[in-house]
Order: sequence, then C-alpha cells, then structure tokens
Amino acid sequence: MTERRRWFALQSGASNWLWLGVAVIVLDQWTKSLVVERFDEFRGVVLLPVLEIMRLHNEGAAFSFLSAAGGWQRWVFIGLGVVVSAGILIWLRRLPKGQSLLAAGLSLILGGALGNVIDRVLLGHVIDFIRVHYEDHYFPAFNVADTAISIGAALIILDNLLELDRTRAKKT
Repeated sequence: MTERRRWFALQSGASNWLWLGVAVIVLDQWTKSLVVERFDEFRGVVLLPVLEIMRLHNEGAAFSFLSAAGGWQRWVFIGLGVVVSAGILIWLRRLPKGQSLLAAGLSLILGGALGNVIDRVLLGHVIDFIRVHYEDHYFPAFNVADTAISIGAALIILDNLLELDRTRAKKT
C-alpha cells in the first residue's frame, strides 16, 4: 500500500463507525426536506403542549449566534465546519481499536457538522424545525444535525469520564 493510501485508510475500529456519520447526514437532510416541502418559514404544527415542528431559517450558529452579521458568517461557518470535519476524520484515523464510545461520539459530531454545512452551502442558512418550550419559554430551535452533535459531545464527555475512572483504578 502506498504511503498516500495508508494516510487515507482509517483503522478498522474507527472506520466501523463512519456509517453513523453518514446515517446522520442522510436523516438530517431527509427530515429537513420534509419540513421544507410541508411548511413555509415560521409555519408548523404542534405535536405536544411542549413540542412543535416549525420551519425556521438560522443564518447564525448555535442559538442564532451571529445570525444578523450581514452574510459573512455563512462562509466562516462553512469553513469552520469543513476544518472541524477534517480534524475529526484525522482523529478517527488515529484512534486505537476498542474506543467505540469515542468513535461513535466523533462520528455523530462529524455527521451533524456536515449536515449543517450542506445547508449553508446550498441554502445560505440552516433549516431548524424542532421547537421545545414550556409555556412562553422557548429553547432555541434545532434539527437532527444539532441533536447528533449534542449526543456526540455527551458521548465524548462520558468516554473521558470513564477513561478517568479506568486511569484511577490502574493507579490503585
């Protein structure tokens, strides 16, 4: 195998989790297309007293950060998403076998980041549609990609906590 191919080849343990990132991208784009087909912006349906599906366009980042910045933020967030995704792919490549929790977390973040990058490239904004609230108190709207990123981050934190416990157990 040439050095170039070896560099791009993922270790078998990490590559087993890339399907999860691809599944997130497919599910994210599919759900967003359903919302776009069925609802105009700011229109939706109440599912539960605390949960709505409503089509919203987010030109910013998490919690609409920089959403009114004038357009330059689109390219910054696209670049950031691509750089983070490349970093995650390198991290996955170097990940030792047996670190399934970390690999799953990284793959979820990878899929979520790329799902939102696709929106920014094609639309100039991200389609958000899940709205959770209690009475008049609303949590910022989100989508499948955002959910995957959050779950992935939680898995990475859990993996680190478990690793800390394993390290402490070895020292005693």
